[in-house]
Amino acid sequence: MKQNQHSRRTNEQARVKLANILLFEISDPDLALVTITGVEVSVDKSYLRAYVSCDADRYDEVTAALARAKGRIRTLLGRSLGWRVTPELDFRIDTTTDEAERISRALEDVPATLSVEKDEFGYPVEPSAAEKDEG
Repeated sequence: MKQNQHSRRTNEQARVKLANILLFEISDPDLALVTITGVEVSVDKSYLRAYVSCDADRYDEVTAALARAKGRIRTLLGRSLGWRVTPELDFRIDTTTDEAERISRALEDVPATLSVEKDEFGYPVEPSAAEKDEG
């Protein structure tokens, strides 16, 4: 979606209001430790897509809890925002933090074969006879 200063401000306003609603006004234990990572609001403000982050093993229960509470969240958000239109809500699980964690773990576990000296074609270089005698 094309971003300009007005749409960024609208998205941030909606994100803050939505996060406050989830934190203070919705008392579902399945929505504990859920973070709103981003919000995209359509130009006419009739549609809002919210990206939610949580533990990887809780994706299903958080999705179900958000579906159960969607009507209440929408009502509270409409009152809180004060826009002419109350946007239709769409919640998506944001998996970027899980992907970043997976990549960082993969970078920490460097295989031993990477430390082997290689020639310009990528093949391991055989140690010379002098190096074999020293070893």
